[in-house]
Amino acid sequence: MSLSSSSASVGVAVLDRLDDQRGLIDEESQFLAVFRKFVSDRIAPHAETYDQSSEFPWKNIDALHELSLASMFLPEWCGGSGCSYLCYLRIVEELSRGCPSTAITFATTFHALNPLLEFGSDELRSRMASIVHAGGLGALAITEESGGSDVRAMKTTITPRADSIVINGSKIYVTNAGVADFYLVFGKWNSSEHDGDQLCAVVVEKDAQGFEVMRKEDKMGHRASATAQLVFDDCHVQSTNLIGFPGEGLKILLYALNRSRPSIAAHALGMARAAIDEAVTHSNERKQFGHSILDFQGVQFMVADLVAKLALSKSWLCYVGRLIDHKSENYYIESSILKLAASDLAMEAATAAVQLHGGAGYMRGTKVERLFRDAKLSQIFEGANELHRQHIGRAFLDRA
Repeated sequence: MSLSSSSASVGVAVLDRLDDQRGLIDEESQFLAVFRKFVSDRIAPHAETYDQSSEFPWKNIDALHELSLASMFLPEWCGGSGCSYLCYLRIVEELSRGCPSTAITFATTFHALNPLLEFGSDELRSRMASIVHAGGLGALAITEESGGSDVRAMKTTITPRADSIVINGSKIYVTNAGVADFYLVFGKWNSSEHDGDQLCAVVVEKDAQGFEVMRKEDKMGHRASATAQLVFDDCHVQSTNLIGFPGEGLKILLYALNRSRPSIAAHALGMARAAIDEAVTHSNERKQFGHSILDFQGVQFMVADLVAKLALSKSWLCYVGRLIDHKSENYYIESSILKLAASDLAMEAATAAVQLHGGAGYMRGTKVERLFRDAKLSQIFEGANELHRQHIGRAFLDRA
């Protein structure tokens, strides 16, 4: 076999080795191998149709429920198997590689559930875990018209009553809005004993009085995922739906974000891998001047840079996942580095894939065009990348 004829198989083998389940126990590795084929067979074929119709991917969500996927990430005390966080990240990555809209729907449930399981009362944890165990979805409600990254500027109020809690305000850009069974909502504690500036978190169930889903968003990417505005007009929930204590909201929020940001990175790496796969396949098949375009050095350099960044980002993903699984208390800078690098790579890979496809890559209905639109969100949500650059750079500031 000549060097030229064997090169493609060598490159594919490198990408395949990137998918090694390092750091996972045997049962998780075996499941991930099965899950990768499941995504390829059951999820990925519908991604384009859902994107074009903007229809919520209920069939994909139901298929995931058939695998009892939600139960993997629930603690053993509530009927789950207690899957590792690293395994969760790898599953998000594989799911995003097949259908980013389905992946963000799935991941958002656990962005909402994780802080609830960590800080909620036994009764609340058991009640919400039962909902997820049965296939229910969750949502995280943070952003308001007054600001996104500046959470202290939020205006939603959470007011105690004799036997209930009343919520007033609104949230925007809420993923899973309208399809979620419960919402983890952040707001300001508003009582006579406090100055109204203490952040807190409360669970709002979908049938709560005074709660309404408004204005479904028409998005550039992730068009099959549900995104909408929430309005709370004297919304009443039971007092036991409060998570922790007034004033602990910031701690709960940071916990949620530090767990969700690696998840966003996994989501981005799935899109990056899909874009690289499309770029490599097309560059081998597309002929110009009697050669495949991957024969040209400029294209080889482009692919080389993308694969190198993918390999390093995936290694850092495993590192951060292990930090969390080993109960490390300080990993927020590592999470920011991961989210920044992975999301920038997703956009770079999608842009390169469109460029290499030429005019065809600019047309609706092509996978790379959809990935280009989907990838952009990863640089914006869970903290815009400018914010993460500031967090990382400020960590090295000598204040002595």
